[in-house]
Amino acid sequence: MIGFTRRSASSVLVVLTAFVLAVTGAPAASAEPPAFVLRDGVSQPVFSYQNAIRETAWVETGQDLDRDGRIDRVAADIIRPAEPAARGRRVPVIMDVSPYYACCGRGNENQKKTYAADGTPEQFPLFYDNYFVPRGYAVVLVDVGGTNRSSGCFDDVASGNAVVNWLNGRARGFRSPAGQDTVKAGWANGAVGAIGKSQDGTTAIGMAASGIDGLKTVVPIESVSDNYAQHIANGSPIVTPENDGSAFTYNERAAQLCQPYEQDNAARAGTNGDYNEYWKQLNYAANAKNVHASVFSVQGFQDGAVAPNQFTLWWDAIGRAGVTRKAWLSQAGHTDPFDLQREQWVATLHRWFDRWLLGVRNGIEREPAIHLEQTPGQWVDLPQWPAATRQGTLWPSAGGTLANRPGVGTATVVDDPAIDREQWATQDSTARAVFTTDPLTRPERLSGTPSVTVTASSDKPVARLGVALVDYGPASTRNTVEYGSGIKNLDTRSCWGESSAADSACFLDTTADLVDVDHVIVAVGWADLGHYASLEHGVALTPGTPYTITFPLTGLDHVVPAGHRLGLIVGGTDAMLFDPALPRLDDTLTFTLAATSVTLPLAG
Repeated sequence: MIGFTRRSASSVLVVLTAFVLAVTGAPAASAEPPAFVLRDGVSQPVFSYQNAIRETAWVETGQDLDRDGRIDRVAADIIRPAEPAARGRRVPVIMDVSPYYACCGRGNENQKKTYAADGTPEQFPLFYDNYFVPRGYAVVLVDVGGTNRSSGCFDDVASGNAVVNWLNGRARGFRSPAGQDTVKAGWANGAVGAIGKSQDGTTAIGMAASGIDGLKTVVPIESVSDNYAQHIANGSPIVTPENDGSAFTYNERAAQLCQPYEQDNAARAGTNGDYNEYWKQLNYAANAKNVHASVFSVQGFQDGAVAPNQFTLWWDAIGRAGVTRKAWLSQAGHTDPFDLQREQWVATLHRWFDRWLLGVRNGIEREPAIHLEQTPGQWVDLPQWPAATRQGTLWPSAGGTLANRPGVGTATVVDDPAIDREQWATQDSTARAVFTTDPLTRPERLSGTPSVTVTASSDKPVARLGVALVDYGPASTRNTVEYGSGIKNLDTRSCWGESSAADSACFLDTTADLVDVDHVIVAVGWADLGHYASLEHGVALTPGTPYTITFPLTGLDHVVPAGHRLGLIVGGTDAMLFDPALPRLDDTLTFTLAATSVTLPLAG
């Protein structure tokens, strides 16, 4: 088991010459000796965590977003092993760029950065520092512009890229927020791996899509690849402008100075749901051709905060671009794999970083690309994803049936923004219409991205659409309803690396949070009917006129057991997704069932 690590005197007595020859193809004497020790195929914890160098560099971004007349500087808190530096050997960097280090914390226990009285960083959230610094890595945690100890405003990719540039000698760093005493990263070998969950992973994806030199790998966990799809559901804004954005993460100074910047961004984003130039710049999946880093992505299929379509968009795009890729896929919610399969996750991440940051030829890129949780706690390794080999189409029909031929009749729903998709699935309501198949005679695996084609008319010039795909039948699942994570904390702790008085390597253990249910919503999707022809140009609807729109649902990998029924729900506003401050539409939708269908990705 990988647990609390201790230095061993014998572990440093390793002959490195053969390794250098294997990696570089050159004699050891002609190459800089590696700043790590390799045994049993992985880097070893031979360096002191207690005596590691802890420091901060404030790095120029090249922008003045807060408009104070000075180039913005982002704070990069650094912890690195002292021994390689003393020998003149350089180390790679594991980086997490986040706006949350002061306001909200990171990880299951919401850890925040802490500092000594002189400002020296003491606690580095998560286990990366405890585990990897003794193995010859530096860990650098960067405050996004305008958050914690950084100046400037929220430009996450620019914040991360600035530090990558500094680590490679292409940007200036300073020893204080406003002073002129410069500091260089002579201890860094220029290789950077960016990791993070949620917004942090979104930043890593954006950095990769920028093509920045020096970024060797990214590990985005439950992260956004297309900001338009995160904020706007196929033309329908999900939140009001005043509730959209990251202003809540700002430090006191930025909260004042960045108001013009935020107002400008809101104006460029627009309120009509159109996919415009602002959103195109934030569509990282569309720029996958620029990605030079390897990618190790993580996604939960029941994540309500960052829907699985963010993963599927990214996965498909980097696949088409020929990027080396790997993924862990679970049935959990917005959850770090550290809290799903801790021992295997740490071991896999260790080998991944060894491969791409230390250059260890461990073959991990040739191993099965997919680690998939099929049912709670039951994982399999697969060569690729999705597994769909064919598509099947089902049509709803009057009377509530869902069958493999076009239906007949119409269905009418009255938009009710107080009713959510879980209520759609379980309660009688005029806010939705439900259609189900007969009980399945054999299991059916759905693997990939479903899509729907909806033909509907509205009695108003506007209309939101909501669609849910439901597995009706008894099951024991992870508890992810209402944005649940699917895990729960235990009273015990396990340790992953070395600790200091201010930074413990021991974290609460977790277990699956299971619940018995009679249905599972396995995929969802939303749209504005006025964007039926184009995401770039929405139009006002002519009341009573039917319009046809096709849009994807969220990705899934789910087996519908024999005896269960598959259901399709069509409705209007989903209260679980849409901001209640958005304007009420109060429309009535009439669906033409013969021209409404769902297309399913079928495996096997």
